[in-house]
Amino acid sequence: MSSLVLPFTLETATQKVRLAEDGWNSRDPERVSLVYTPDSRWRNRAEFITGRAEIVAFLTRKWAKELDYRLIKEIWAFTDHRIAVRFAYEWHDDSGNWFRSYGNENWEFDAAGLMQRRFACINDLPIRESERKYHWPLGRRPDDHPGLTELGL
Repeated sequence: MSSLVLPFTLETATQKVRLAEDGWNSRDPERVSLVYTPDSRWRNRAEFITGRAEIVAFLTRKWAKELDYRLIKEIWAFTDHRIAVRFAYEWHDDSGNWFRSYGNENWEFDAAGLMQRRFACINDLPIRESERKYHWPLGRRPDDHPGLTELGL
């Protein structure tokens, strides 16, 4: 993800969003943490996180709770060093209760293209398993799978 240099264009910002989606769908906290600056600052819901070690700990906890996690991100807006995205992901808890979590993120990047700040607002909607829209095998969303807009989300 850090190979795309600033300032962003629509093409490079869109690529950055897809690379972020791919990373998170890997559910590999160490891999994901490498696209953030060593002192990256996050607000995720009501949790404040600083640095890669805290990012790894947070993501490890997250994916231990949010089972069969599948995410779609979509670019909303961008400037030369910031990107706004909207996203939705589906997951279930250890009791088999399914959720679709909707949210928005604001990202700010350093000159090397690493994310230095991430602000996320997220809401969880309980859904029935029959209401799921994400059915690809765990991992990267296939290129031919619809995005948020196409799914009506």
